[in-house]
Amino acid sequence: MEKKPIVFLTVPDSLKSRVKGFDLDASILLPVEVEAGSGEGGDENAGLARVDSASLSLEMILSGMLRVIAGDFDGGAHTPRITERWLDYYRALVCAVKPEIYHEFTCAAMVKADNEDFDTALEINAILEGLFPRSPGVLLNKALILEKKAAFVEKDGAEGGGGDAWNAPEAAYLDALATQPLLPDTLFNAGFFFVRRKRFARARDCFFSYTSLEEEETEEAPEKKKQAQRMLAEINSQHLDEEAYREAYDCIIRGEDEAGLLKIRQFIEKHPKVWNGWFVLGWALRKLARYDAALAAFQKTTELGGGNTDTRNEIAICLMESGDLKGARKELERALQEEPENIKIISNLGVLAMKGGNKDEAAAFFRTALELDPADSLAAHFLAKL
Repeated sequence: MEKKPIVFLTVPDSLKSRVKGFDLDASILLPVEVEAGSGEGGDENAGLARVDSASLSLEMILSGMLRVIAGDFDGGAHTPRITERWLDYYRALVCAVKPEIYHEFTCAAMVKADNEDFDTALEINAILEGLFPRSPGVLLNKALILEKKAAFVEKDGAEGGGGDAWNAPEAAYLDALATQPLLPDTLFNAGFFFVRRKRFARARDCFFSYTSLEEEETEEAPEKKKQAQRMLAEINSQHLDEEAYREAYDCIIRGEDEAGLLKIRQFIEKHPKVWNGWFVLGWALRKLARYDAALAAFQKTTELGGGNTDTRNEIAICLMESGDLKGARKELERALQEEPENIKIISNLGVLAMKGGNKDEAAAFFRTALELDPADSLAAHFLAKL
């Protein structure tokens, strides 16, 4: 949707009586969001304009200031030079008029992100970035929104898809980690983000710093500290911060599966009892359609303590591709018992039913997946095929 033009006005008398406890500066022009054609001579880009004071509302001024603060407007030939002094004045005026804006906009941004309206969430957060420059909380929220967006892109795409989308949240987390004061929640969330991205050395540093902090005075703090301590212990005991492991994972994500095999085998030679290494080995072999070897690697993963839902799903895929549909179903049903709303497992049960010629059962699984996530393109694709 096309944005409304911004014009700049001197402080109207009507505003002086509506802003209490704030010294208005007549030397600073105020940006006002107006309807198209409200400038002089109908010029939408006119910076200095005559606007009917009777139609001027505080909301128009607030909207104008917020967009200028966020850099969300195109200045025309008549737009005055906006100095840092002016921006500081706009920030102070907005906060004087709307003292709850930080809380209100933060909640609004996170609700939009939860509803998968990521662009709007980032637009709202960008306003807060302009209002509260280098705010640790605002920078953390930006990272969280971008992480949700990357997870959505990856889930909705093909395997390995969304790789580039993870660059933005990673940069945002690094930016948030560079701010002072450093929020405990930044360390905690960044730690789990880097675990997700298999950046275990960075995750280790975040969890170590988090567990070294004094106890937060919040209800969930003790449990969060235990989670961080558990992750730190696992990274250290499993040697997951080693370079060979990270490089193997990165290669496979990029589709360089043969190179990933070489790297992960180097890791396994040093740490033959670490189940994560065997899982990555199986993952690479499965992507290369070497299903028997992949199955053996995943079985070793389970033997060493990595018998989780992801491992069972991978075993099921290998069995399915090898023709053992009964064995594949057993693994998927066991995984579904552990995670009843895991869309990947439900969709694979649908694929299994298709391979077995049971179209009605397959369709039921795909419909269930779509009920849980209407944006699941894999389930939609197979349901359309049926």
